[in-house]
Amino acid sequence: MKILIQASILAADFSRLDREIKRVESAGVDMLHVDIMDGHFVPNITVGPAIVSDIRKITKLPLDVHLMIDNPFELADRFIASGADKLSFHIETVRERTFRQKAASLKSTGIEIGLVLNPPTPVGKITSLLDSVDFVLVMTVNPGFGGQEFIPQVLPKIRKLRSIFRGDIAVDGGITAANAKSVIEAGGNILAAGTYIFKAKDTKDAIRRLRCR
Repeated sequence: MKILIQASILAADFSRLDREIKRVESAGVDMLHVDIMDGHFVPNITVGPAIVSDIRKITKLPLDVHLMIDNPFELADRFIASGADKLSFHIETVRERTFRQKAASLKSTGIEIGLVLNPPTPVGKITSLLDSVDFVLVMTVNPGFGGQEFIPQVLPKIRKLRSIFRGDIAVDGGITAANAKSVIEAGGNILAAGTYIFKAKDTKDAIRRLRCR
């Protein structure tokens, strides 16, 4: 599968967000990863639909909006209206029957829907819902803060997921050139990186290294 790179804007300088986005866009990223945190499901607070709408005005890159929030379906339509191309939901925040219904409805608008696995969450938690999603996001750090170190113990979970799922597997958390190859070999094909990309001296080279080229 083609390896795609997402720049996670959590690590960007928000005082110059337009220039930060243009910088990574010109350097060759494939998507932007936007972390939405509510201070409840995770302890941190980030941005809401209004900021996503402003980001949509800046770039034509696909926006992968990662909902680290309680009751995510209450806000899903607002994020879609703001310009999200992909929405990912933590399995802990949804019920199976409701997710199936809502996912089908949201996908009919043309958006891609995914489920998220935290480091301690087993693949078995989402197995019954894999036929309802376009992608799975595997966290390789505990969600809530940027700049954390990659947890290598998650790699076997990526391998297990790839053995039963043919869709996209995104991997987010502490991704660098040092672990990208291991993630790709395990079955991940979308790599989300924040600090590694935005703090790089040579952004284009950093993205190239994540593709293992």
